[in-house]
Amino acid sequence: MSCLALALQPTNGHDILLQTREWFPPSRALVALSAFRETRRSFAKSQHPANNIASDPSADSLGDDPLAASSGQVIVGVESRYRVVYRLVNSIYVLAVTTIDDSNNNVFECIHIVNQSVSVIVTACRGVDVTPEKLGKKYAEVYMALDIVLRGVSSIRLAAMLASMHGDGIAKMVHSAVQTESKIRGADTWGTVEPQAVDHEAGVESFSRATFELPSETLEAGDEVAAATLAFLQPGEEKELAKVDETEVEKDPFAASDRINKPEEMLMEGFKKDKDPGFSDMSKQLAGLEVTSLPPAAATESTHIGVEGFEGKYGGIEFSNDGSTLPDDFEGINDAWGGGLDASEFVGPKKVPKDQGLGGLEFLETSEPPSAAKDGAGDKIEDILVKKTEMKGPEMYIVEEISAEFRESVLARVGLMGVVYLKTEPPKSTSDEKETEFSFKVEGTEGVKRFAVQSSKVSSLGNGLFHVRTAASEEPIPIMKYSLLPRTTPLPLRVRLVKRLSGSLLSIMIQYALNPDLPAPLNNVTIVLKLPVDPTLLKVSPKAVLNRSERELKWHVDEIPLKANPVRLRARMPVDIGDDDDGADLEIVVYIKFSVQGSRSLSGISLRSASEGKTDFYETDHRYASGVYICN
Repeated sequence: MSCLALALQPTNGHDILLQTREWFPPSRALVALSAFRETRRSFAKSQHPANNIASDPSADSLGDDPLAASSGQVIVGVESRYRVVYRLVNSIYVLAVTTIDDSNNNVFECIHIVNQSVSVIVTACRGVDVTPEKLGKKYAEVYMALDIVLRGVSSIRLAAMLASMHGDGIAKMVHSAVQTESKIRGADTWGTVEPQAVDHEAGVESFSRATFELPSETLEAGDEVAAATLAFLQPGEEKELAKVDETEVEKDPFAASDRINKPEEMLMEGFKKDKDPGFSDMSKQLAGLEVTSLPPAAATESTHIGVEGFEGKYGGIEFSNDGSTLPDDFEGINDAWGGGLDASEFVGPKKVPKDQGLGGLEFLETSEPPSAAKDGAGDKIEDILVKKTEMKGPEMYIVEEISAEFRESVLARVGLMGVVYLKTEPPKSTSDEKETEFSFKVEGTEGVKRFAVQSSKVSSLGNGLFHVRTAASEEPIPIMKYSLLPRTTPLPLRVRLVKRLSGSLLSIMIQYALNPDLPAPLNNVTIVLKLPVDPTLLKVSPKAVLNRSERELKWHVDEIPLKANPVRLRARMPVDIGDDDDGADLEIVVYIKFSVQGSRSLSGISLRSASEGKTDFYETDHRYASGVYICN
C-alpha cells in the first residue's frame, strides 16, 4: 500500500481539495489532515499568541522549529497514526497521506506523487504564484488530474495532460491521454496489431493439424536412385551384410547360439592375428607408453631436522616389500576411521552413561593438585595466572565526582568535587618505617572554588607547589580535596526530559547529548527512568529492562561517541488519572550513572613534578564518575 489520499491545504483557511482511494474512508483522511494542521501550528507556536498555545497540551514537547521547509514528511496522530509527505508551494501545502508501516509502504512513491501533484497545480495557476483563487478557477481540471495522479500516471501521460489543461477540454485531457502516450512512444495501437496477431495464431494452428503423405510414384523413384547409387559395392561387403541379415532374422533373441557347440578354434577365428612373429601383442601395446625414470639415489634419502620439538627425518622415498597388499589397502579406505584407527581403543566399546551431576566439575575435587614450583613461587593461583606490575615509585591520581540536576532541559544546579590520592610503595615489613617525601605542583586550578589539604601530611609552599611527607601504606591516601565553581564546571552529558499527557496516555521522551570537548567518549552509561506507576501496558523505544518492584525502566548504552547526534529514548504507558488532572503531580525522575578512566581529569587539573627532569612520583590514570546526576 502506497499513497492513500492527496490533499491541498492552505497555510490559513480550510482545505481546498481532498482525493482518496476507493478503500480509504474520507473521514480518516480528514483526521490525518486535521492532525497535520495541529502539528504545524504547534511547531510554529512562536508565531501565535500565548492564549492559543495554552490550549494545546502537547505544544511544549514538540519543539520550536516550524514546518517551513519546502518539503518533508512527518508522523501525525495519537491513536491512529499516519505519515504525511508534504511540499509547500507558495502558501499551499500539497499533502500525501499514507500509513507508517514501512514494510508495506514505499515512501519514495508518495514523494513522486506529491511532485507530480505540484506540477499539476503550478500548471493550473500558470506559475508558482499558487493561490486558492487561481485554483478555484481551474478546480475541475485540477480535481480530475489529481484523481489520475493518485492512481498512478507515467511522465509521458502527465506531460500530455498538462499540455491540454488550458487549451482543450476535460474530456480530451482525461480520455485521450492513453492514445497520446502511444503516439509519443512510437508504438502501434492494439487495433492495428490485433488482426496480425489473429492471422499468426490461425496459421500456427493450421500447420500443427496438417499431415503429409508421399505418393507411391515418388517412393518408387527414390528406390531406383538408391539402387543405382549402391551398385558399386564389393562382393565381400555384400557377404558381410548378408551375415548381419542372417543374425537379425533370428526369431527368438533369447535362444542359445549354435556356436557354443563349436570348438574353441572356431570361437577365436573372429580375432585378427599378427603375421609378424618378431613382436607379441603385449609388446605392441607397451610400445607407446612413456615410463618416467626413477630419481637419483641422493633424492631418495631423508633429511634430518634437529630443531627442538621437531626432531626427526623428513622427506625422501622409502621402498618396502613387507606390510600391506593391494586388497588390504583398498579395503582400508572403506573403514570409517581410515584403517587401523579403531574408536574402541580410546573410549571403549560401551556407551558412557551421562552423569546427572555438574557435568564433570565435581571431579575437580578428586583430581591431584598441581605440583608446586621448585623455587617456591606461584603458591597462589593469581600469582600463576597474573604477572603483577611492580611499582617504580609513588603514584598519584585524581578521583572526581560530578553531580547535576536538570529540570526539563534547563540546568538547575551543578557541582564537582575532586580528591587527590597518593599511593606509596607498600612497606616491606611491619618494622619498616621508611617515609615517602617529595614535592609536586598542581596545574589547571583557575576554576577551583575551594581547596583543602591534609595538613598532617601535606604543606603548601605557595604558587601551586606542595610538599608531602607520609609513612608507607598499603592503601591509597587522600591528601587533597577541592571543588569547582558552577560556571566553570564542565558537563559531560546534557539531558532533557519531556512528558506529555493525552487523555490517559502518558508519553515520556528522554534526550541526551554528549559534550564534544570531552577527552574520550563515555562508556557503560546507565539511564534509569523512575516511573510514577506500575505500568500495565508499556511501549519502549529502544528496548529497555523493566523492574516492576522498583518501578524503574533501565537503558544501558555501551558507548556514546564524541560529536554524536542527540539520542532520544521514548516510553509510553496508560495511567489512571482524572479528566481534570493535568498530570503535574506525576513524579518522573531520570537518573544517569557513568564512570570514566583516562589520562586526563574532567576538571582539567593535572599533577606535575616540582622540578623539571626529575621524577619524584608517577601520575597514573585519573577517574571521574557521576554522583547525583538527575533530570526531572
